[in-house]
Amino acid sequence: MEFRVVMIDGHNAPDRLSAALLDAYADGLPEGAKVERFCVADMAFEPDFKGDYTAMPEWEPDLLRLAEAIDACDHLVIAFPLWWGAEPARTKGLLDRLLLPGYAYAYHRNGSGMDRLLAGRSADLIVTMDTPPLWLRLAYGDSVIRRWRAQVLGFVGFAPLRVFRFGPVRKGSAARNFAKWTERLRKAAAGSVSLKRKQKRDQPAAFERRARRRS
Repeated sequence: MEFRVVMIDGHNAPDRLSAALLDAYADGLPEGAKVERFCVADMAFEPDFKGDYTAMPEWEPDLLRLAEAIDACDHLVIAFPLWWGAEPARTKGLLDRLLLPGYAYAYHRNGSGMDRLLAGRSADLIVTMDTPPLWLRLAYGDSVIRRWRAQVLGFVGFAPLRVFRFGPVRKGSAARNFAKWTERLRKAAAGSVSLKRKQKRDQPAAFERRARRRS
């Protein structure tokens, strides 16, 4: 069976460190893997979610293409720089616009429990930062990583989820450590096909699920 991977570059500008790390990850994927790659900087969509879930705006073509790619994928890889303790605002906007009820998750009508509609897919999160990764854990409680694990990717069903923290990137540190970082990612990519994933849900396509939630 074909191994399908979606890669998202969450930097506000193309061709930065996030992109280079994704290049290395792609190089390490098993032969025959089908990769669809997206760059938030190049995607045409409104990142500011105006209103609420009672009147969700339509998906722009780029968002629909990404939603369909994630639906079809086995493995998701997201890379972004850590800015002010979180992902860049445009990447946060992507989450707000994309991971909608009906498409990514659904609460049960009786109010008890929910369905994680993107279960059956694994994910790797790549975060670059000026902060030394150990300091991120000790001083800040690894807050951005914990949020992505529990309240973003884990919330909608991605499992297992691996995290790669790379930093600091200032004062030539990225250049000095680049070979080590990329080798680590190539090894992770090579093993991604063997991750233990749940079975995907049998459900309507992305656009149909979202349209059903709007009706």
